[in-house]
Amino acid sequence: MSAVTDQDPTEHTGRPKGTARGDDRRADRSPGEHGHRGEPAAATAPGRRDPRREREQERERVYARGGDARGTDGAPSRRGERAGHGDREERDRPRGTPSEGADCADAWDDGLIARRASETDGGQQLPGVSRPAPCAPDAPPLAYDGPLRARLDALRELVGLSRTRLDNGTLAEAGRVLDEAGARRRLSGRHTVVALAGATGSGKSQLFNALAGVTISETGVRRPTTAAPIACSWSDGAAGLLDRLGIPGRLRRRPLQYPDVEAQLRGLVLVDLPDHDSAAVQHREQVDRILALVDAVIWVVDPEKYADALLHERYLRPMAGHAEVMFVVLNQIDRLPGEAADQVLDDLRRLLDEDGVALGEYGEPGANVLALSALTGDGVAELREALGQFVAERGAPARRIAADVDGAAGRLRPVYVTGRRAGLSEEAREEFADRLADAVGATAAGEAAERAWLRNAGRACGTPWLRLWRWYLDRREPPTGRLPLRVQADEEATARQRVEQAVRIVADRASAGLPVPWAQAVREAAVRGAQGLPEALDELVATAGLPPGRPPRPGWWPVAVFAQACMTLVQVVGGLWLLGQIIGFMSPNLGVPVLLMLSGIIGGPVIEWSCRMAARGPARRYGQEAERRLREAAAGCGRARVLDAVAAELLRYREVREQYGRVTGAGAR
Repeated sequence: MSAVTDQDPTEHTGRPKGTARGDDRRADRSPGEHGHRGEPAAATAPGRRDPRREREQERERVYARGGDARGTDGAPSRRGERAGHGDREERDRPRGTPSEGADCADAWDDGLIARRASETDGGQQLPGVSRPAPCAPDAPPLAYDGPLRARLDALRELVGLSRTRLDNGTLAEAGRVLDEAGARRRLSGRHTVVALAGATGSGKSQLFNALAGVTISETGVRRPTTAAPIACSWSDGAAGLLDRLGIPGRLRRRPLQYPDVEAQLRGLVLVDLPDHDSAAVQHREQVDRILALVDAVIWVVDPEKYADALLHERYLRPMAGHAEVMFVVLNQIDRLPGEAADQVLDDLRRLLDEDGVALGEYGEPGANVLALSALTGDGVAELREALGQFVAERGAPARRIAADVDGAAGRLRPVYVTGRRAGLSEEAREEFADRLADAVGATAAGEAAERAWLRNAGRACGTPWLRLWRWYLDRREPPTGRLPLRVQADEEATARQRVEQAVRIVADRASAGLPVPWAQAVREAAVRGAQGLPEALDELVATAGLPPGRPPRPGWWPVAVFAQACMTLVQVVGGLWLLGQIIGFMSPNLGVPVLLMLSGIIGGPVIEWSCRMAARGPARRYGQEAERRLREAAAGCGRARVLDAVAAELLRYREVREQYGRVTGAGAR
């Protein structure tokens, strides 16, 4: 029984308004041509002969030989009959009433929708053949549950945080998932779009027709047979979904609707795809494009190509995470003798398990694997029942989006997770500060401060004669100026190299354990912060080094100076006394002046040595304080310029790591 009509509005042109061949034909037709009025004719199942229908067709041929409404070959013009009938219905319809044949003209093309096989005089149609329903309002949009919304929000935040660190190609799949999730959410939540996909000759178009109950998709031996995707919807309101798939109205169909089948598959939108292994490149491109948009997929395989490497490597294995929205149907089992069908089905399950496709067995979620024959109808009822339950749950769109999010997260895992601990430890920070301190010579500065303290103590507490001698030696040494300048230039070059080495080491420590993009971002941040760091450290040496002026003196220094002055005075007194005795000015008495001179000569150095011993502790503390100030200044400069920038990158990575954990539905590991 053919239920496909081809109504072309252009065939109404050239005829007087309100006239049609079909009107003349109906005027002469006997009331019992299609059975008694009010008694519906029995619907004929596809593939079975109906004697009553054959008798009706024979009467039509007899009528056609004597009637006026004929085609060019002498056969009655069925197209003209339908056109005339449509004109009559249009005239009788009250103004403002929507046409039943229109059925949302912007979404469906009436001329190619399988609606009815023939009409009776009163506008009656054969039972079992669907009549187009009036245009229904759009179905309510799809609603995602809380966990899925949270995962989508986390993925959106993850993409936003990563745009400056990852290239567009890496984030392209995640962006596509977000776009498609938003587009699908705005469309019908009462419909489930299921694609029929398969290889050449697998019989998917035949299965498409068997599910629809009417020949919609062309079948034949010519390969490829299906050149463009064809959609069949069991209920209204799916126009937006089909627009999203890019299926034009001329390729949208309605099935042969029986009340029980219509209720069972209500909400199903079935799409027959071209062959995924077609020789035509555009066919494969259409398959890949639509497979990324539908809610579920029925993979149709045959006994010859069920193990095809192209199917498993290009489609089934990459889509293993979508097992919950997949059906795998072994078609053409009528070609397998005996128990061969069970053996092939078991081998198919084995291959799917190797592909990582979870099988929905024993109540577990996964792909539904069935065996059937679209030609004989064996197993089609089981597939229809499984599809009915699948569509009735209305969970396929959300599960498809969740699987897409899982797939995008899996592809992004190498750029967010490495399985190693990452971060900048306190030990690495201290090592960086030590290297900067060495670069600016903090230890040498502390030692110089200590020597300066001791030198100041020696000058303050030393004998006048020794201080005078040192002053004389300092005046005699000529200033050269060349060697110190060359040494200073060499020291600056060495210090710059030490700074660069310290930055490189801390960047390597901080980036260890990070994914490649984030490790590169950490190193780049360290290099940017190191620009101008040697010059800043040089300024710190000048400002944060030794304080200007003399080092501070302890409280015992004045006592030591007074004692040294006394020793000097004793020497002078003893010398003058001895001189007076020599020239006869005073009575000779060598004991007292010699004793005074020896006391001054020996006491002065003793006091100086004692002061030096007493100054070692304060001098060491003074040098340590100078070293500490310089170390803190160098560490602060390095922290502000390098470590803070590195820490900002590490903090950004921790944020995206946490967001990635939310995307995957688990905490960051």
